[in-house]
Amino acid sequence: MANSRQQEQEVDTGRTSEQRRAQSREQGRDQGLDQAADQARDQSGTQGGEQRRKHDQAPAVDGGSGQPTGDRAQGRQQLVDALNEDLAREYQAIIAYVIYSQVLRGAEYMSIAGELEVHAAEELKHAIAIAKQIDYLGGTPTATPLPVRVLEDPRAMLRADLDNEVATIRAYRQRVRECDALEEYAMAEEIREILRQEQEHAIDLATALGEDVPAI
Repeated sequence: MANSRQQEQEVDTGRTSEQRRAQSREQGRDQGLDQAADQARDQSGTQGGEQRRKHDQAPAVDGGSGQPTGDRAQGRQQLVDALNEDLAREYQAIIAYVIYSQVLRGAEYMSIAGELEVHAAEELKHAIAIAKQIDYLGGTPTATPLPVRVLEDPRAMLRADLDNEVATIRAYRQRVRECDALEEYAMAEEIREILRQEQEHAIDLATALGEDVPAI
């Protein structure tokens, strides 16, 4: 009888140990599932937060037309107005370079006269590029140039051209910043190329005058 009870106790003990191990495994699986669920919720929350940030940072557009609204639309209109001022200045430069290149007199000005003809052609390309950007933004390119100074003294002509180039360079630097602020990065790059050529024009004119390029 004693041996029988001992065997029964050993069997019960074995069953109890097995039950405890099974319970422990079950608890481990439950904990693993809970951890996986927590990680999934954390990841979902992170992705949701990122999507909300992207949505908040995206430019405001009208859902039906895809057109910009609010502050962005106002910023684009202001950019159109500023670009039209630039276009009027380009017209001014074209006219001035065409006239001055033909009326400069004196052997010392023959070289720069030829450069002014090149400048005139480049300014025409600038005007076309700026007009395209105005049209892209939904505006209408202006048809009115800024006033052109009609001068007789060769140095006064070159001085007027240099002053115009300095004003143009300052304006285009500002325009690049405005384009970047509106996320119009391709437009900013095109204006940077125009700006590079305008700086070359300023160097040519300052050299012809025997001066350093003005600090801009």
